[in-house]
Amino acid sequence: MEQQRLRLVQSGRYEKRTEDRLKVEVPGQILWKDARGSTRVAYVVTRDVSAHGVNVECQGGTPIPLYRLVYFQVDRSARVRNDLPAPLRKPTVLSAVFRVGPCSDHTGAPTDYALRLLVEPERHASAPSVTWQAAANETRSA
Repeated sequence: MEQQRLRLVQSGRYEKRTEDRLKVEVPGQILWKDARGSTRVAYVVTRDVSAHGVNVECQGGTPIPLYRLVYFQVDRSARVRNDLPAPLRKPTVLSAVFRVGPCSDHTGAPTDYALRLLVEPERHASAPSVTWQAAANETRSA
């Protein structure tokens, strides 16, 4: 039976998480294409990470729109750290911006972003593997 983790957040509500977040500070970059098709880069430092998300502090640059698909990468020298989840050890991870923090008075750009890592879910070895075709055949014969 899978255990659910509930965490009390500031607003007094509970938030469901499948994994705990780890406080890890490593440098990285967010790469994306703007509306004109130009490649943009934002230099960031991670604040907390999990296998499915990362919260980063932006070091300045162009604002990234909410829900934009981006590529996130941890600096090459930091990818060997054992405390990084496996998806963040890859050269790049397709991600979506799902939360944008407050804007800096100096740069006018947001100071932090939350990214959802778009990675394949892990498959459990104990689950029976049923192909789509086999499932369709069972429903027809029933």
